[in-house]
Amino acid sequence: MGKLIEGKWLNDDELREYESKQYQQANGHFQRGTAGFRNWVTIDGEAGPSGKGGFKAEKGRYHLFAAINCPWAHRTLIYRNVKGLQDFVGLSLVAPLRNDQGWVFDKNQARFRDELFDLDAIHHLYTQSDPQYTGRATVPILWDKKLNCIVSNESSEIIRMFNSAFNDITGDTQDFCPEDKIDEIDALNDFIFNNINNGVYKTGFARTQQAYNESVTTLFDALEKIEERLGLSRYLLGDRITEADWRLLPTLVRFDVGYFSAFKCNLKALRDYPHLSRYLQDLYGQPGIAQTVDLDIYRKGYHSKSPLRNPHGVVPMGFDSVFASAV
Repeated sequence: MGKLIEGKWLNDDELREYESKQYQQANGHFQRGTAGFRNWVTIDGEAGPSGKGGFKAEKGRYHLFAAINCPWAHRTLIYRNVKGLQDFVGLSLVAPLRNDQGWVFDKNQARFRDELFDLDAIHHLYTQSDPQYTGRATVPILWDKKLNCIVSNESSEIIRMFNSAFNDITGDTQDFCPEDKIDEIDALNDFIFNNINNGVYKTGFARTQQAYNESVTTLFDALEKIEERLGLSRYLLGDRITEADWRLLPTLVRFDVGYFSAFKCNLKALRDYPHLSRYLQDLYGQPGIAQTVDLDIYRKGYHSKSPLRNPHGVVPMGFDSVFASAV
């Protein structure tokens, strides 16, 4: 997917030697990078838990860049809908397939055209914000139109901003991260991220048999624990949806149509878990969620042509997710 090094874009071929050394140092295990922009939009513009201040919640000031097929970006699309931010935060979607320029837009399709700058590729947005930026040009990105810069490219923090920073403007006071549940939510988030959200990638991108065996076992042990938990309650923390549920959903909707086959996460299908299946159907049925899901894009995206995983780009017929009849 390429990378920016001091503002210069390097394609996959130019990065191959660099990444090969990374894998060797990690004994074949997949290593996820970290976000480079960690500012926060707040009610009064004061600095948040990280970064600098100056980003006050205002209608029309911010613009979200996302990808339908990216599970991390999916989190932000969910929150933009469930928190009623569609008329307050703009949106541009990149095309669902990447090329040697990374995430790109498709000016021939209105759905995947950049509505803000008419850019060709997302990495131009990074260098527009920081001409010397080094790092992956990832989505999601929350952009400040007033200061002409990136606020954040960390999905977990963008959804917390969306959860409460705009409440006074939108009048939507739903709280998916209540103060009395924050410790439980954070603990669940850590468990789910390390073992499931990122666990499918550790499994799919493993480059040794040992790394794969370890990752796939850890992944399915974690799914069993979540299955047991959901046998006792409607949602992860009782009868009320929290941030932990919304963070788990993007992985679940992609599991049977993508991760099961493309990433070899195939000890079981999600449909083999009755409580997880019921839970997924429940979350999918919540207002605004169906509009953020596209099974066909997931299936084609995860089975796109890849020298390592799928050299011929064959997309399996497979089976749909447990809620496919409702999509």
